[in-house]
Amino acid sequence: MLRSMTDTLSCRGPDDEGLWLDRHVALGHRRLAVIDLAGGRQPMVADDDGRVRAVLSFCGEVYNYRELRAELRGHGHRFRTDSDTEVVLRAYLQWGERFAERLNGMFALAVWDPDRAELLLVRDRMGVKPLYYHPLPGGVLFGSEPKAILACPLVSRRVDADGLCEVLDMVKTPGAAVFGGMLEVRPGEAVTVGRHGTAVHRYWTLTANEHTDDLPTTIATVRELLQDTVSRQLIADVPLCVLLSGGLDSSAVTALAARALAGQGLGPLRSFAVDFAAAIDRFEPDAVRGSTDRPYAREAARHVGAEHSEVLLDSAELVEPGVRAAVLRANDQPPAYWGDMWPSLYLLFRAIREHSTVALSGEAADELFGGYRWFRNPAALRGTTFPWLTPGSARYFGGLGLLDEGLTEKLDLAERRRAAYADAVAEVPVLPGEDATERRMREVTYLNLTRFVRALLDRKDRMSMAVGLEVRVPFCDHRLVEYVFNVPWSMKAFDGREKSLLRAAVADLLPDSVRWRVKTPYPAIQDPGYERALRAELAAVLADRDAPVLPLLDLRRARAAAGRPAGEVSLPYDRGGLEMALWLNRWLVAYGVTLDL
Repeated sequence: MLRSMTDTLSCRGPDDEGLWLDRHVALGHRRLAVIDLAGGRQPMVADDDGRVRAVLSFCGEVYNYRELRAELRGHGHRFRTDSDTEVVLRAYLQWGERFAERLNGMFALAVWDPDRAELLLVRDRMGVKPLYYHPLPGGVLFGSEPKAILACPLVSRRVDADGLCEVLDMVKTPGAAVFGGMLEVRPGEAVTVGRHGTAVHRYWTLTANEHTDDLPTTIATVRELLQDTVSRQLIADVPLCVLLSGGLDSSAVTALAARALAGQGLGPLRSFAVDFAAAIDRFEPDAVRGSTDRPYAREAARHVGAEHSEVLLDSAELVEPGVRAAVLRANDQPPAYWGDMWPSLYLLFRAIREHSTVALSGEAADELFGGYRWFRNPAALRGTTFPWLTPGSARYFGGLGLLDEGLTEKLDLAERRRAAYADAVAEVPVLPGEDATERRMREVTYLNLTRFVRALLDRKDRMSMAVGLEVRVPFCDHRLVEYVFNVPWSMKAFDGREKSLLRAAVADLLPDSVRWRVKTPYPAIQDPGYERALRAELAAVLADRDAPVLPLLDLRRARAAAGRPAGEVSLPYDRGGLEMALWLNRWLVAYGVTLDL
């Protein structure tokens, strides 16, 4: 059973496998070798004179492992490898359950302590790496993805109303999972399982602190933190690259990485961008995309001397059955929102993996520095729900159009969303004396950093690890997040532009065209051939009397959608209902889901 559970994660760890069993515990590990390729095998055991003191299964990277190793050596610890895994293991032995507070990185880990007969599950502060668990009467099952837990015959594939709501709405409930009985370790959380049951505690959360630095000092501090975290995240014993869209965020990471490598006498840095073949000859600006990424990415790469490659995709690749199956298998739930972005990310990462094992990304800068339009949309700021679900933005997450109204009424999605918003706002830390505008902008930033970005980080992790590519996220460095979260909004937007503070911090690194480029989301396919393929698939589903999604659909509207011809340009917000219906059906079939509504 352990091998079966472990094998489900072979895509995440294609380089090695390890199993470790004892009386009360069975640990399995699949390794993606990045640091100390020969010495970092797992599960890793710490023993003294033949006595096992702790066993570790660890996914991710710790970027300050070299400093921690030196500190631990000062405490008398001896090391047999050059891996960050052994540093994590020895850190637990030295500092106990509070060791996670000393780690700078992205990680999901499990430590078995035989003396205490306890299992400790820990997840990084921002939730870059996933970690799920399923309590049982006699213990717990856990894994990096739900599929590892679902491989155990003790677990059912039942999804109740709460789980289905997690699928249908663009509101991620902290700690919740889609399948019944399953939970997710929250970012910044540790879960202990032992003889006395299960205990959960938070070792990190965002706090409100007075910001005393003036604007020049703040800009300089952001630059210093970015330089340090990008430099740390370049450490790898395998080929490394950056994801470069030509936007401010990814270009800043690229420029800092290129400069850091050049300072070490290394390079050139490799960069990769994605676009659609049809967009080269025909691109239609929409409400949020004024241009394609290609010219900006090329100029940014030239400016910093990166070796740049472009991955061009077409609609046939995005709807290829094997690709859709791989996307679903990686995600374990319907990837309904951002429909075409899931397969395009998967294909991009698959192409990159032919050259690199590690990639740096600009993800999370928009949430941290205020890049989205809803940070400046008065209706969103006055709204009483999540800003991305207010008019002007909500249509990009509108996948409910083909669902049966009786289903949505039964699930009461509106009330669930209202309660979720109230819970989220109640969490926001308060700074005494903060005026109403600054208080509201702190709330919006908190919602983005604890709700919205989690969905993006999940998407990037699942699609990259599905091909064995590790994506690192410098903007999720907890030191940077803590600092910028407490910078007043008046300073973050000091010149009236989005991400003013970030733009100022990297101004000297970028060409003007990139520096002043307006926020543009990840590319979406406009080829009507993609939409026609979706409508044809929906027609086939509607013709199949055994299709499990049929009871969930308004069949009249679904038939009308399937028969409606695609226009000359296909836009993502016109495909939301199609994507949701089709991904739901694929999921119900492939996973043998039992809906308990």
